[in-house]
Amino acid sequence: MRRVANDAENRGNAAGADPGLERLLIHLKETRAVDLTGYKRPSLVRRVQHHMRHIGVDSFDDYYDYLEGHPDGFDGLFNTILINVTAFFRDPDAWAYMSDVVVPRVLGDAGTSSLRLWSAGCATGQEAYSLAMVFAEEIGIEEFRTRVKVYATDVDDDALADARHATYAERDMSGLPPGYRDKYFEPVGGRYGFHKDLRRCVIFGRNDLVQDAPISRIDLLACRNTLMYFNAETQARIVSRLGFALKPHGVLFLGKAEMLITQAGTFAPIDLKRRFFEKVGGRPRDATLTSVLPQPENQDGHQRDQWPDLRNAAFQDSPLAQLVLDPDDRVVLLNRRSSALTGLSDRDIGRPFPDLEVSYRPVELRTHIARVRESRRPIWLRDVEWTRAAGARSFLDVHIVPLQDPSARLLGTSLTFTDVTRYRHLQEELASANRQLETAYEELQSTNEELQTTNEELQSTVEELETTNEELQSTNEELETMNEELQSMNDELHATN
Repeated sequence: MRRVANDAENRGNAAGADPGLERLLIHLKETRAVDLTGYKRPSLVRRVQHHMRHIGVDSFDDYYDYLEGHPDGFDGLFNTILINVTAFFRDPDAWAYMSDVVVPRVLGDAGTSSLRLWSAGCATGQEAYSLAMVFAEEIGIEEFRTRVKVYATDVDDDALADARHATYAERDMSGLPPGYRDKYFEPVGGRYGFHKDLRRCVIFGRNDLVQDAPISRIDLLACRNTLMYFNAETQARIVSRLGFALKPHGVLFLGKAEMLITQAGTFAPIDLKRRFFEKVGGRPRDATLTSVLPQPENQDGHQRDQWPDLRNAAFQDSPLAQLVLDPDDRVVLLNRRSSALTGLSDRDIGRPFPDLEVSYRPVELRTHIARVRESRRPIWLRDVEWTRAAGARSFLDVHIVPLQDPSARLLGTSLTFTDVTRYRHLQEELASANRQLETAYEELQSTNEELQTTNEELQSTVEELETTNEELQSTNEELETMNEELQSMNDELHATN
């Protein structure tokens, strides 16, 4: 697919890239409105150098001078950089899941409303038309014409021009499911043109995923094998824009080289294997139950407490730091772990909690406690960062629970502090490892697509050579015929003499 990015001009220099390359990228951004500064440098360098070798230039500075003197050279450069690998229903298993699961889900969420689909990085249009076909199969062509709009965007004007023509060669039809070619295409001068009625529902336009405003109120967004060409920071900006474009619970469809492991705050997986994600937010969560601590009863139903020492020992030796407040927010209980964590001691029992430092550091607890008392519902404060005086940084989960008797009378409030620093560090290490894995996989996929492009170029060259060989063979045969005719004429002359 054809794609570019936007990023700060100096990012490449920070990564140790050639200053001549960065100067070239800024020149392209300022003079051609094509921003490649957020493109991953290894892939970008390979593609630019490929074109440099083609025209016989060795350095980026010389190439910069060449482009200034040959404006037509930009077209060749962009055609080399903006990799164009796409097909109808690419990755059939993912598209089968789209038809069986995702399309009915999107239609169910939309009800009778109109549908807006977006193919971002559409290249020559096969993906956008694939989206049109799967929805037309589900709701019928007539309803599709009245309800559905497919927006298809790219940064490559040449690719968009091909997409608008909507005609494809025989070899491009190979990925279509059985019967789709006859149903959705018609012969046009040795090629196949997409159904005209459906073609009017597909709108093509130029859009840079980083620089330009995203299309809004989208039900399903396909952005496949596009993110993998950008660096991590640019990917994050694009994902944020894609999230803005989608409706609540809208579906994002990515390529098999893209995971979004580090974007859990924006998207949640629907099917991770096939790369379908849902925009996070909007669905009601399960209600949490109010905590109740009834007193134990004997066989006659009378309350009693036979094990005060056991209860006290269990509370004091708990691995979790815990404080208990009475209804007036005075400290009535604290265990050893909470003393070690907060610096409180038995001398603080009976003191108003708002007077203690722990009530506002590491996090403001007073307002949360008041809310818990009012709502009678527990709350969690996750990943609270705490930087101690010595500079050590730790993370806590704070659980605030209302304590009630069987008649729902408020007895007090329990605060539990769980140290999740080790878990947080493991999460960060896992996220870092996942980012490295994503980068390696994206680089592999990028290289594979470059090889596919190169293979297509070589195949084209082979076909040209075969054509030339046939022409030479034909010329050789004509020369042999002429030679035989001359030989015959020569024999006749000898016979006459």
